[in-house]
Amino acid sequence: MSFSNSDEYKILCEKLSGRGIDIEAVKERLKAQVLETPSWGYGDSGTRFAVFHQPGAARNIREKIEDAAQVHKFTGIAPLVAIHALWDVPDGRIKEVKEYAESLGLRIGSMNPNVFEDQIYRFGSLASPDRGAREKALDHILQCIEMAEEAGSRILSLWLADGTNYPGQDDFRRRKHRLEEGLKRVYEALAPKGMTMLIEYKLFEPAFYHTDVADWGMAYVLCMKCGERAKVLMDLGHHAHGVNIEHIVSFLIDEGRLGGFHFNNKKYADDDLTAGSINPYELFLIYNEIASAQEDPSLSTDIAFMIDQAANIKPKIEDMIQTVMNLQTAYAKALIVDRKGLRDAQEAMDIVGAERILVEAYQTDVSPLLKVLREEMGVPPDPLDAFRRSGYMERVISERG
Repeated sequence: MSFSNSDEYKILCEKLSGRGIDIEAVKERLKAQVLETPSWGYGDSGTRFAVFHQPGAARNIREKIEDAAQVHKFTGIAPLVAIHALWDVPDGRIKEVKEYAESLGLRIGSMNPNVFEDQIYRFGSLASPDRGAREKALDHILQCIEMAEEAGSRILSLWLADGTNYPGQDDFRRRKHRLEEGLKRVYEALAPKGMTMLIEYKLFEPAFYHTDVADWGMAYVLCMKCGERAKVLMDLGHHAHGVNIEHIVSFLIDEGRLGGFHFNNKKYADDDLTAGSINPYELFLIYNEIASAQEDPSLSTDIAFMIDQAANIKPKIEDMIQTVMNLQTAYAKALIVDRKGLRDAQEAMDIVGAERILVEAYQTDVSPLLKVLREEMGVPPDPLDAFRRSGYMERVISERG
């Protein structure tokens, strides 16, 4: 029997119709959802103390792409895979990677330079007082732009580990000037190609006294100094406790400067946990701001929805499927918010009424809707269960060891 004929789906449709929600319009927007999974999310990972090895974990870029293809196969909304340049393509031969991804139904998503592992970056990359380190970092980033263009990627995703560990170690303003100069040179090479430069921020780590791009405001200022194709990349784990992330999302969308997300979840710091596993209500509120903005024709919501997480002890592919499903669920709940009722309550300054409208959408069980949606998209109604029964992990464990 089709899920569209189930009592659960019919009851949900009646409930949503009563709120003035167009269920078919909601499904069309959900079908347009596109997520990017990270290549580095499929290999072995760990903590500062140890790497935890998992049977069957991907060992190279081809195996990472194979695993990413499984996530897309079972969810239908994850056709992009992010590339980490030095980890994935140390020889620069991106064309072969692109062709292999396409053979499995994927496309190359963001290109991520690596300017934090080499010993020369001990005191920073683009902000370093060492000219040699700055030039090496710039050369690598410019090479990544060429690789991205060859791969068909439109996004250069920059995360800089630059910072200091002790007071007086370096001059804050001089570091800022060096960083601005480097980013402007990157932007001059990238913008004419029609690519977008995303600047990511992080409160702390690996530097523990100060980070050169420590928050969204700093990233925003740097973007403004570069040009309109420079935008802010928000990682959900890169904020201090208690920060209102959905407020930042709304602010940056209104400014036309929210370029992308790195979805994950945290309990303490940059934990890279499964998105929605710790604070699913926050994830819903973030998507609520996105869904609202998408209905405003005066706003640009050309945002890259990327996942950045590392499952140290969870099975890698299952963890990624869980995140994709959680993001799909959060978006679905955001799409069934009674926008008119919410606006009316806000204008009437009815605080309780406005909050109840959001909570009603959040507490609605959208699983019948998502089962019908997946049925229409030709993917399993329960992607995680279907993957577990597919035999893929048993096969790759046998092959990879």
